[in-house]
Amino acid sequence: MPAGPAVSVGSVGITRAEQIAELRSKMAQIGGAVSGGGGDSAGFSGEIVAGEDVLGLGEQFRFLLPGGGLPRCAVTHMSDTPALVAEMLLHVVQAGGYAGVVGWPELSYAGIDKRHLNRIIAVPDPGVDPLGITAVLTEGLDLVVYRSPVELTLSPVRCRPLLGKLRKGRAALMMVGATVPSPALTVTGDVEAFHGIGRGTGRITGVDIRVRAQSKSAHPASATVTVGRAAETTASVGAPALKVVR
Repeated sequence: MPAGPAVSVGSVGITRAEQIAELRSKMAQIGGAVSGGGGDSAGFSGEIVAGEDVLGLGEQFRFLLPGGGLPRCAVTHMSDTPALVAEMLLHVVQAGGYAGVVGWPELSYAGIDKRHLNRIIAVPDPGVDPLGITAVLTEGLDLVVYRSPVELTLSPVRCRPLLGKLRKGRAALMMVGATVPSPALTVTGDVEAFHGIGRGTGRITGVDIRVRAQSKSAHPASATVTVGRAAETTASVGAPALKVVR
């Protein structure tokens, strides 16, 4: 399911300036505190905040991630694990936060209730300046996800404008397929099992993902996170978990 159900912003036929203006307009419509020149931003807070500098992601991540969530005003490197990213987006918007997704048209939002989809600004085609579009979104959202279609290593010079805007806001920036020097956090996820399907029957109702988190200030931590319906619910109807074989 592509990014259509969210608040989508396209780039076909419009200039970069027009696209940035549209992004700021969308953020203003959903409640984003965005300065006209890309300066200070009040951002969003409230229930989703696990700590002053951390974006909370719910109970499953509370003891796995340093401080209980993703670092605000900083970069998290994330493995290309769509189900895990979608789960994090789900927790942010359900708790009243706002998010943006840049360059990931294939990402599914099927698990997010329609009532919360208008809290996500999706830019499936960011055009020739995806990092610039990402930087604009960090001005007024809680979580911004940028996915590069190719492996991308950013030099300190190239990522400086993006990091400058990121530090002025309160967003947590998650980068998939792109790296910056010295990220605040690195998260990897590997699918371990699927719930809800047996031998030729059922449908996937949950996914077990082994998640590992490594930050600059804490020891590595790992745990299994269940995405979707809990394993106990699946087991009660007699559908075994399908293991992933590598």
